[in-house]
Amino acid sequence: METKIVLLVVLLVVGALQGLIYGTVLWRTQTIHKLANRFLAAILFFFSYRLLVETLYFFGLGRYDTWYYFLLELNWVYGTLIYFFAISYINPEFKLKRKHWIHFLPVIIEAVWSFFIKSQNFYWDGTRESLSWLGYWGYVVWMHFPTMYVIGGALIVFYGSKAIKALKNPPEIPGYKLIEKNIQWIKRVVWALVIFSILFTLFTILHYFFFDYAFSFFGYPIFATLAILTYWLGLEGFSRRNTIAFKRVEIPSEKEMGQLQGIAEKIVQKMQEEELFKNPELSVGTLSEAIDTKSYLVTKTFAVVFQKKFTDYINDLRFEELKNLLSKPENEKFTLLSLAFEAGFNSKASFNRTVQRLTGKSPKHLKNN
Repeated sequence: METKIVLLVVLLVVGALQGLIYGTVLWRTQTIHKLANRFLAAILFFFSYRLLVETLYFFGLGRYDTWYYFLLELNWVYGTLIYFFAISYINPEFKLKRKHWIHFLPVIIEAVWSFFIKSQNFYWDGTRESLSWLGYWGYVVWMHFPTMYVIGGALIVFYGSKAIKALKNPPEIPGYKLIEKNIQWIKRVVWALVIFSILFTLFTILHYFFFDYAFSFFGYPIFATLAILTYWLGLEGFSRRNTIAFKRVEIPSEKEMGQLQGIAEKIVQKMQEEELFKNPELSVGTLSEAIDTKSYLVTKTFAVVFQKKFTDYINDLRFEELKNLLSKPENEKFTLLSLAFEAGFNSKASFNRTVQRLTGKSPKHLKNN
């Protein structure tokens, strides 16, 4: 066996073992994300299975021998697992229900069809007539065309896009508040799997149309990448297996909610009529005095009604005022920072953080625009 083949086999085996180890750890992890961790573990298990199958091929196993009939194709399961991994991670109350099982129908069809196609070898005597019409053409379409890979890739892109959409618009669960920064790694995982799937599908199509599956080295970089992806995916899940994407929040009673909404109306009125946000020394205490309300109730109002921190709420108003000042021609002679101070910002650092948070860009673009 050539040195590069030996190295590739070692990489595939190590990737498969890492997937099995990390998958097992994730499967046993008991947190609020228990179900999501198990979906990720399932992805790792299937990746490991695929890597081990490719390893067997290098040793001459699985190609029309006894192993051939047991190594079923399971490429159509990844999209479903990616989707359920994402939506269960952002929903602590998610449960796998009967209606969800329909999403696993593609892989069931693939496994049954794969077994049916492989079973044709029991009837084939070297002639087309020895097989049924379905058996013959099914074998041709399944084994000689990149059918399974194209459909598998399409399913990953489809379910991956659904997962990305769900991550951008997570559901609001009473009693829980999503910690946005703690789901960024989920987005990276989904995008990585989608991009790999697209590249894998394109390479397979190119391999078929331009090389007629004759270029034996074509799959080496693909499966080497899959091994690395399995290792990275396992490491991502393992390192964040105890990371919680939610914090529990108190759900106020109907009476208390009415009280907090009344306080919120007072705050909004004060900000509109007296522009308290322009006071650089404004604090929860001074605001509480201005509306004659206890400080802890004001703090709770921001958390429950506005769903923002006090500083974020005030700086958001200051930012809107800054945009208003920038729109006036007579203010073109003033520096951006001086206008920011006029809008109520009490420091350059606070101003920079607010602009970056709200626009994703540095403050200098405001003046140019």
